[in-house]
Amino acid sequence: MDCSHIQFCLDKSKINLEQLHKLLQIGAFWAKNRSIEGLSIAIANSNPVVTVWAQSLLIGFARATSDGIYRAAIWDVVIHPDYRGCGLGVKLVETVLTHPQVSKVERVYLTTTNQQSFYERIGFQRNDTTTMVLYNNSPIETIYQQRIKLKADGEISQGYDFKI
Repeated sequence: MDCSHIQFCLDKSKINLEQLHKLLQIGAFWAKNRSIEGLSIAIANSNPVVTVWAQSLLIGFARATSDGIYRAAIWDVVIHPDYRGCGLGVKLVETVLTHPQVSKVERVYLTTTNQQSFYERIGFQRNDTTTMVLYNNSPIETIYQQRIKLKADGEISQGYDFKI
């Protein structure tokens, strides 16, 4: 496949959310249930956001979050299935990694289900010791209520500074 016409873009304002939603439906099993509204919020809170275009067709996407010095995380890396195999995924991840918000941090995290060997070729290492997850299915008010109950029951240590 000739990929010479492909362009990478860092301008969030160029993203067509409907095209992104469709790309994720086609190329990302882990993002099939995402809403356009949710994607808009995720993009607004991410930097960098990198898109890949074949003329006016969105064929790739990745985003990162970072504190700019210590930690960053890369999210939602996807290339349209018809454009895989010509190095666009590697270039997409490298574009994120070389962005100033990511390139100077001590550690860059990435979660993947099936693509470990792909990311290892870029320089990522498997890490079984630091990954934890909180499935935050409760509204934030419920979490605060749980903390208040813990405090009332005396289960929070006295040295814990608890404020709401």
